[in-house]
Amino acid sequence: QVQLVESGGGLVQAGGSLRLSCAASGRTFSSYGWFRQAPGKEREFVARIRWSAGSTTYANSVKGRFTISRDNAKNTVYLQMNSLKPEDTAVYYCAASKTGVIGQYDYWGQGTQVTVSS
Repeated sequence: QVQLVESGGGLVQAGGSLRLSCAASGRTFSSYGWFRQAPGKEREFVARIRWSAGSTTYANSVKGRFTISRDNAKNTVYLQMNSLKPEDTAVYYCAASKTGVIGQYDYWGQGTQVTVSS
């Protein structure tokens, strides 16, 4: 059974850092993405990584501050978040795609809360 388990969320002051983890069990996927949803807002794309090539894509709002990476041995994807801003406050979700087609994700994690205080 496939499971994506996120961890690493929490409360941090503006300017601080957090690292989110997404551990996948059951199989390896072609690509993984991080998304976030703030209260009253739609879910938005944050970052994406292709598993084999390691190539990455970022939303403009996080480019230069966030880094997505993977650990092949642990079958885990990370989101390093630096220079956090209050507007980064949201529930962050990890997603996995079997095909790697952009925007197409087959499994989602339960989400982890990130709160950035000003």
